[in-house]
Amino acid sequence: MGWATRFVAAVCFFAAGVLFVPEALLGSPSGAGAVTAAKLAHVLSFATSWGAALWATFIGGIIMFKNLPRHMFGNLQSKMFPAYFTLISACAAISVAAFAYLHPWKTASTVERYQLGFLLSALGCNLSNLLVFTPMTIEMMKKRHKIERDLSIGEEVGWSKNQQVAKSNPTLAAMNKKFGMIHGLSSLANIMSFGSLAMHSWYLASKLEL
Repeated sequence: MGWATRFVAAVCFFAAGVLFVPEALLGSPSGAGAVTAAKLAHVLSFATSWGAALWATFIGGIIMFKNLPRHMFGNLQSKMFPAYFTLISACAAISVAAFAYLHPWKTASTVERYQLGFLLSALGCNLSNLLVFTPMTIEMMKKRHKIERDLSIGEEVGWSKNQQVAKSNPTLAAMNKKFGMIHGLSSLANIMSFGSLAMHSWYLASKLEL
């Protein structure tokens, strides 16, 4: 387990502690300075995870896929995704801790409890990607790259050659199916996290006074 994963684990345990026993860890959120610090931590962490998810999901990844040789794109993503999910998992955990500190479960309204649920959902989806789906996707990608190199494909942009060769190569077709399933679960978890953040963004917007 790398240092980044250990850091995320520590932040998640801290967030869980704040969620269940906020007074024991941080005291009552009565001081103006503590409240402001918690609000700042929550907003900055939320904004970072929201912006990173928006860029990685809908902009950066699509541009790279359309312009880079497929194996180069895959190798780049295998380095970026662990860092990406580490970042947004840590941000989600901080957001959970800060929101739970500001709105303890025992005294929170129904709306605030729903919002905490959305933040916990985002955290859970991000952790599932960081610890389960991303390692599996990278391992499957490396196996498929090996098969494709033996078939002299993978240096082109896009899927055309892969799909063409897979029609006459059962091994590649089977690997494509396995990779598609794991990658699909990873993408679903990422979209669910983004959707949860979107729901929370609406809540935050309703609290702004411009």
